[in-house]
Amino acid sequence: MSSATSPDVVIDAFIAEIRPYFDYVLAATAFSACLFTLLIVLFAFSTKESRRRLVFRLNVLAICVALTMGIFVSVAGGKAMMDPFDQVSRSAYIASIVFGIFPPVLYDSILLTRVFALYPISTTPATTLLKIFAFPLCVKCARVVVVAIGFNNYVSSELTTASLEEAAASAWYRNPEMIAEWGMQIADNLYSVSIFLYNLRIRTSSVTRAGGVAERIRQIFFISLANFVFPLIFNIAQIIFITTDRSPTTGVLLLMINNYTTVVGVLCATLWFSGSEWVRTRNEPASDQVVHSAKFNSETDRVTGGKSGSEVVILRGGSVTLGKTSLGSAGELAAGCNTPEKENKYMFV
Repeated sequence: MSSATSPDVVIDAFIAEIRPYFDYVLAATAFSACLFTLLIVLFAFSTKESRRRLVFRLNVLAICVALTMGIFVSVAGGKAMMDPFDQVSRSAYIASIVFGIFPPVLYDSILLTRVFALYPISTTPATTLLKIFAFPLCVKCARVVVVAIGFNNYVSSELTTASLEEAAASAWYRNPEMIAEWGMQIADNLYSVSIFLYNLRIRTSSVTRAGGVAERIRQIFFISLANFVFPLIFNIAQIIFITTDRSPTTGVLLLMINNYTTVVGVLCATLWFSGSEWVRTRNEPASDQVVHSAKFNSETDRVTGGKSGSEVVILRGGSVTLGKTSLGSAGELAAGCNTPEKENKYMFV
């Protein structure tokens, strides 16, 4: 009877052994495909002006880092499933860990760049910049140091890939460095989002009556809030699992998904801005043609003695009607000129 059930036991043990690697590969493949598609969309909707911005280049770098993590995880997990007795080299296994635990600092730094839209370096006093950015920069440095210490403690004691995998459970359970890293990540993101949303509300309180600007501000608010809420949920879940579950499978899977979700959230904010710019640049030629037409009509009115009822001047997305007896409407024209600039100022995410 035992000989008849032994194959089932062997198969069940083999499935239980490779199931974590299957979950890792499945998650890495699905999210990497999503990121690759979003990368194509990002370049499709970008303009020459947007591609020169630092936030655009940082987004591309973040996507490349996340895709590299997916490649290393897929190679290591696929090798462990297909040939458990001949796994990847120690350096490749360590590389998959590096791309999983260090990049969150980079992703959170991209979110911090939104604050520079409200405090430009060229016009903000150095003391003000120091007060605002001292805390997040110190927290990020502390995060890098803590992660580096925990990573060194884990990899320095083991010499082979098999020994690293065997020591993963003991190194994972209640790891003080990782718990400290995720706690500081929560504080870091909370500070960045709070100061951005608070200053956005204060500085835009005078322009919220304009419908287009108000809509953009609401969109920026919800995007920024989503970029904080989802990583917060995953960070809390990671802390719960690392303190209660001795198996690192679920916690590592949450760590991977959190990385991908953070990149997708930052990328969606940039895609929203790039899409707005793409539409604006496509509409500019038509607006210029209408401006020339308005000028031609103005010349015609002067030739006919100015008997036309009114003139309409179109200024790249807004129009101001000037009547014959309304010479004091220059203030409205100035408001129409300034409104697009206000909108563009707060379109940076």
